[in-house]
Amino acid sequence: MALSTHDAFSAGGGKRRRRYGRGRRGALSEINVTPLVDVMLVLLIIFMISAPLLTAGVPVELPKTEAGAMQDVPDPITISIRSDGSLYIGDSEVPFANLSPRLKEMATDTSRPIYVRADGRASYEIVARVMASLSTSGFTSINLITDTGGPSSGADTSAGKEEAPQ
Repeated sequence: MALSTHDAFSAGGGKRRRRYGRGRRGALSEINVTPLVDVMLVLLIIFMISAPLLTAGVPVELPKTEAGAMQDVPDPITISIRSDGSLYIGDSEVPFANLSPRLKEMATDTSRPIYVRADGRASYEIVARVMASLSTSGFTSINLITDTGGPSSGADTSAGKEEAPQ
């Protein structure tokens, strides 16, 4: 009795057996994290570049001093004084008469730090009035913000240099 090739495989007597799931492509059980890491690195770079730009709301030209950089504080209130004397809390302009009541409603805790960013060309009188208003309102942590890299406060820079004869 002769068997055809179809009969041999259908009867199960052939050498070629098919295991379950071997011939088909199964579901991939691992997650490819490479695209996820790529996207996260791009987002990290974007946030690192844009974070310093979000801190300054009102453009002012800060005076330069030799003071060191401050520690970052999680939630300070920023008051900006422009060269023309206008006052800003964050990005919104506030008249001087409304400064103290507006700050008291914003800050329930008077130990919350307040940063005063005054333009270098702003009058000393306005800066002093704002500082006095903050102090009499009960705020205890008042900081003046300046740029670093200003002139030295009296260190002798001519030491070691010879004067030219006259």
